Amino acid sequence: MKRLTTITIALVVLLSPVFAAKKSKKTTETDRQYWCRLAYTMAQPVLENMAKGELQKNMQTEFSPSFDSRDRRVVYMETFGRLMAGIAPWLTLPDDDTTEGQQRRQLRQWALASYKNSVDPQSADYLCWGIAGQNLVDAAYIAESFLRGFDQLWLPLDDTTKQRYINEFQKLRSIDPPYTNWFLFSSIIESFLAKAGAQYDEFRVNTACRKVEEWYIGDGWYADGPVFAFDYYTSYVFHAMYLETLQAMVEAKANTRLDYKKYHERALKRAQKFAIILERFISPEGTFPVIGRSTPYRLAAMQPLALVAWYQKLPKDLSNGQIRAALTKVMHRMFDIQQNYNEGGFLTIGFCGSQPETADWYTNNGSLYMTSLAFMPLGLPADHDFWTSAPEPWTQVKAWGGKPFPKDHRWADDIQTKDKW
Repeated sequence: MKRLTTITIALVVLLSPVFAAKKSKKTTETDRQYWCRLAYTMAQPVLENMAKGELQKNMQTEFSPSFDSRDRRVVYMETFGRLMAGIAPWLTLPDDDTTEGQQRRQLRQWALASYKNSVDPQSADYLCWGIAGQNLVDAAYIAESFLRGFDQLWLPLDDTTKQRYINEFQKLRSIDPPYTNWFLFSSIIESFLAKAGAQYDEFRVNTACRKVEEWYIGDGWYADGPVFAFDYYTSYVFHAMYLETLQAMVEAKANTRLDYKKYHERALKRAQKFAIILERFISPEGTFPVIGRSTPYRLAAMQPLALVAWYQKLPKDLSNGQIRAALTKVMHRMFDIQQNYNEGGFLTIGFCGSQPETADWYTNNGSLYMTSLAFMPLGLPADHDFWTSAPEPWTQVKAWGGKPFPKDHRWADDIQTKDKW
């Protein structure tokens, strides 16, 4: 009888509405909250340490098994510059009292302190300026972060820090870049200097623009130099840095032989076409083709898609709900299952997890913070249609699900340019 009473009480408790509510209660995370959590997880160990001048002391570093003879201190500049280029749009949003707003405010405060430390010779986190050609690459990402968050990340810096950056950027002219995407590293730095009102090298900007035009092969694709390789450097560097170089020159009101506004309009159309290609690369399962070199850059392959979404310039065949759903699916596929961080909270070498064999001779785990470049739509406010619209199926979901989907045809350049004199 006692046992029967116990069972009866247990059943009543299990079936009661209060108990059921507690058992079934789940915290529903929105897509934006998920993106913010990933971005904060990635940024916090870097910026919190660097703001205190302790990144070089505490960062758990990792280098390619075939890493070349370059100075290994480049890892810290790569980490900081590439991370900031990705999260800068997010940090431009105004402060608020939400959880996200508090995280964003904290990251911005750490970032401003980190910017100062990176050019302060007395700081333990003074970066390795002037020691290697690699400095040109990652100084370019720092300059790009200033362009993406000019009012919130550049203007608040004190005059001494600003002048130190200008000096360091100008010294990089001694580096002769390889005949590749590196031309754009020079142009992004010089165009930033132009926008900041400092002395800039017009020749480096215009030579990069002319070369990029020569290397455009059509339908959204650029060759990384005179010979085309089927890789993601069109994503990693070309579209974003070319557009931002041109935009900065427009904003600087630079008067040279090139019509930067027309060049920008054409480059934007190419980026829109490439965004269509990238969207079609995303499978129903949230995977995309792993091709070419530098695969550990992970989500940086999606940078042009993220960029045109942040610009609010998606082509008509792509909707906000569609792109958010597709990119969120990729993030879940990449970051929910595999171990992408080491014990210190820093990214590991790999594409989806720890895969050191994917590294090239120039890869370290600072290089990998380029994956933050896919997070640029966080620069759109929480009430923007990108975040509030219902999720929609992307092209491969429609195609493999037997649903109608748009055709895809070649886009031709319809804007012609010529020197103004």
